[in-house]
Amino acid sequence: MPESTGSITHKNNKVIIMSVNALYDYKFEPRDKVENFNGMQLVYVQWAGHLMFCAPFALLVKPDMTFRALIDEVLKPAVGSHPESVKADFLAAEWQLNGEPFAPDVDASLVDNGIDHKSMLVVTTPGLDGMFNTGY
Repeated sequence: MPESTGSITHKNNKVIIMSVNALYDYKFEPRDKVENFNGMQLVYVQWAGHLMFCAPFALLVKPDMTFRALIDEVLKPAVGSHPESVKADFLAAEWQLNGEPFAPDVDASLVDNGIDHKSMLVVTTPGLDGMFNTGY
């Protein structure tokens, strides 16, 4: 699909159709570029099947932190209010990075794992289906 007004090309070369079309082409400088985050980056993380968290977390992290540190220092505290969080083994979970299956090297940095600014991680914890198995 060619790029046109109302569509953007994601960093993994997938064309995404925007829900709103502009009446004219416009150029703008995005304010959420990695250069504007003082050495940090945004990473989005969604815990699939746990809609108590209805949207992915937007996490501000250091690119050189390890994947293990992301889990232990950032993700676990973020999901700590969910009753199933104590049972979740995020290091043994199933992961996706930007919509593709992903096997993280837990002792490598985020950037070495291919996780860069505004990457989307989805984690699935088999056997944990939300409170009362409802996906919540």
